[in-house]
Amino acid sequence: MADTQVKVAPPQKLWQRILRRIFSFLLFATIIGCIVNVAIRVSNKATGPAGFGRGVLHGALMPAALPNLVVGNDVTIYAPNNTGRTYKLGYTIGVNGCGAIFFGVFFLRLRRWRKKARGET
Repeated sequence: MADTQVKVAPPQKLWQRILRRIFSFLLFATIIGCIVNVAIRVSNKATGPAGFGRGVLHGALMPAALPNLVVGNDVTIYAPNNTGRTYKLGYTIGVNGCGAIFFGVFFLRLRRWRKKARGET
């Protein structure tokens, strides 16, 4: 019968890893927030009603607007002056595309973690 040994990181390294992940997350959220803020500002400078392209952009940036909204910045995530059906179609495609990318990456990582836990390579 083979003994299975699980390596546990020393407490100091574990805390360093946790702090590094928290810092990385906050840095990533700040960068995404700045990009969203700039992209929305540039998008809103366009004259005329928002069409399909701006709908896709607003839809894709909508989930990423959370860091800005949390810190109190008012971010426009839906153009009230739009072309109607084409803007809404673009917005829907943008939101769903962003969600598919986010959850696709999440489930790929989850799959890797499960393989690693089972000892597969």
